[in-house]
Amino acid sequence: MALWSMHDHHVLLALVFRSRSKDDKAQAAQAKVTMSKQPRDPQAPKGRPTPKRSEAQSPRRSVANTKMSSKEARTRSRDDRRTAMQRQREALANGDERYLPARDKGPVRKFARDFVDSRFAIAEYFLPMAVVILVLSMIRVGSLQNIALLLWLFVIVAIVVDSAVTGFRLKKILAEKFPNERRKGAVAYALMRTLQMKRLRLPKPQVKRGERP
Repeated sequence: MALWSMHDHHVLLALVFRSRSKDDKAQAAQAKVTMSKQPRDPQAPKGRPTPKRSEAQSPRRSVANTKMSSKEARTRSRDDRRTAMQRQREALANGDERYLPARDKGPVRKFARDFVDSRFAIAEYFLPMAVVILVLSMIRVGSLQNIALLLWLFVIVAIVVDSAVTGFRLKKILAEKFPNERRKGAVAYALMRTLQMKRLRLPKPQVKRGERP
């Protein structure tokens, strides 16, 4: 009875170890298949294990998070300002809305510019007339000084009347064309533009005299 029990014991151990070895082989085969199905990183060198995503991205993050020195930051800031100023000068010359100064941007300001550029304004010739009047007033002749005084009064009254009419018409047209746009300051912006001769105005005029804006 003891011999049979010992024999049965050995048989049982053999069966247990055999089943475990079969299970180990099956698990190893399954793991090998699983590893073969995983996509290989094309940047990983052959014969080496594929790096984890976190390990592959760490160099990129370190480069992106690298802080510039104060000198490099000042240099970049200066270059950005120079580029912005260059674009702004070009925009003032060709009317590119993207790079115009804030005071000149928007459809309301553009229409106001075109409105005064398409019309004759007495204020445009204020400076040349002021120089002539000043020269006449400096001549020690009573009649010429009186003429200079009358001319000065005439110029001032003419500019005030012309500016008032222009401002009233422009305000009315802006209210009709741009009821939902911000129009504050547009009339004053246009009247200040009339004080400059047309060829000297910035942004450069985009319409000719008599042309409808």
